[in-house]
Amino acid sequence: MNNQSLYILVVEDQQSIAQNIANYMEDKGHVLDFATQGDQGLELALTNHYDLVILDLNLPVMDGLEVCKKLRKQARHHVPIIMLTARDSIDDKISGFTLGADDYLTKPFSLEELEVRCFALSRRHLLQTNDTLIFDQLCIDRKRQQVTRSGQNLELHTMGYRILTILAEAYPQVVSRSKLSQKLWGDEPTESDALRSHIYQLRNMLDKPFDYPMIKTMHGIGFLLNVESHVKSDVINNDK
Repeated sequence: MNNQSLYILVVEDQQSIAQNIANYMEDKGHVLDFATQGDQGLELALTNHYDLVILDLNLPVMDGLEVCKKLRKQARHHVPIIMLTARDSIDDKISGFTLGADDYLTKPFSLEELEVRCFALSRRHLLQTNDTLIFDQLCIDRKRQQVTRSGQNLELHTMGYRILTILAEAYPQVVSRSKLSQKLWGDEPTESDALRSHIYQLRNMLDKPFDYPMIKTMHGIGFLLNVESHVKSDVINNDK
């Protein structure tokens, strides 16, 4: 299916599940580290450079949601996370995504599907670390901080550019209002209508002159980059 070898951290306290993942993934050529407690998993994730983390929710010492939350705050770079859990309610999934999970797989699961999702997530992360992101008509040049849509240069204000970049880097996940506000202003308080105003201005530049809106509001949750055609090409490798 794919000859790429991934370096994966599995944080799972059920030995049988961890062993099944190990048998399948290592047979495919992937390299795995394991942790059975949340605090151990967090320490490993912060001290090693993994392609992604497979993270169970029900863990001893520190649960998966807390591990995810701390990893997002403390890691020096973004580590893709697949949450692996028996919790399958919408509220559980929203909680996971809000805290920074990139994908969600419920038990019981197919090991083949798990590998497919690992490949998809690692590829998406690679695209997101490139200097240039392309989503259908949209091109974001992060090195020059320039944005074009359908070849037209968009004169975005600084805040609009930051909002669009956050949504693009999170694609295809929803970014909650609270997470977006935290990324824009940190812990500093801001006016309640400030985010709404910036989103409105961004939409005027990004959406109104074109054939379909790219900023989608998910009512009660947050915002999503709406793309009719996924990333077309891997362009301009990050030279950092």
